[in-house]
Amino acid sequence: MSTKDADPPQRTPDGHYVLIKRRRWRATDPDLPDDVAERLRRHLMAARRAVGAALRAGDATAERAARARVQTAKVALGERGTPWWDQTGEERRSRWESGLAELDSDPDD
Repeated sequence: MSTKDADPPQRTPDGHYVLIKRRRWRATDPDLPDDVAERLRRHLMAARRAVGAALRAGDATAERAARARVQTAKVALGERGTPWWDQTGEERRSRWESGLAELDSDPDD
């Protein structure tokens, strides 16, 4: 079964968090357009793979750069940084647009 076939994670009643293996994680901003969310997730997965490659290679500089890209993607998705539910619509759009612009311009991704 692929992950697309899996049931979506349970959410807290307010929708702010998802519950995975009894742990609470901040949910992705539900106002993200689907195409933007998909691009950000692709960047996130590429950055996570780069972290692993850097760790295997023992390259601390590449690891720091990859972890910074993970952080940028997570913030743009609304999963880190200022909670998306505390931001205005304009602030939310600015968050994901600036994160995507930064990740799209990164030659390592």
